[in-house]
Amino acid sequence: MGLALIASAGNNSNEYLARHLAELGFAHPVMAASGGEARRRLDGKDFELVVVNSPLPDEFGHELALFAAETTHAGVVFLARTDTAGQLSGQLQDRGVLVLGKPFGAAQFRQAMQMATACYRRLGVLLAENARLMDRLAQLRLVDRAKCALIEKRGMAEADAHRLIEKTAMDTRRSRGEVAQALLEELETE
Repeated sequence: MGLALIASAGNNSNEYLARHLAELGFAHPVMAASGGEARRRLDGKDFELVVVNSPLPDEFGHELALFAAETTHAGVVFLARTDTAGQLSGQLQDRGVLVLGKPFGAAQFRQAMQMATACYRRLGVLLAENARLMDRLAQLRLVDRAKCALIEKRGMAEADAHRLIEKTAMDTRRSRGEVAQALLEELETE
């Protein structure tokens, strides 16, 4: 399992949350006693799960939950008294924070944590796919630039420029992007 952060001010709550997270595979969750400390701990670490147990000594906690949802890829769960959870749930859930009203049972808690970690994993798949597509788009742009340069500097037709890039890529076992980059560098010196 990954890394979990618990932002909570009460010792009894901290023990309860840490024990139940350990059962889910988060053996050593990082503890933060305030919103400020939690924000510092979020910086630079890739948490899979963030649990905010309200209220915190320096803020109520919903601001921290929103901050974690906006600045990390972690699944974020906000724990608040049932009446408060009902008031804040619409605002928080619209921005990706799961809200769990207190008091809750162990089964409810476990289910909320599992949903949050499932969201983290799904987001990871989507981010990897997005990075792959962005790389592909960058390569297509590079190939288009190379084709334009071949048309402009060597007077080739677009179909001929395209064929040249494709054939060179196949013959040299390189990607079209690598061939396009090499062509652009070669054409700059002409």
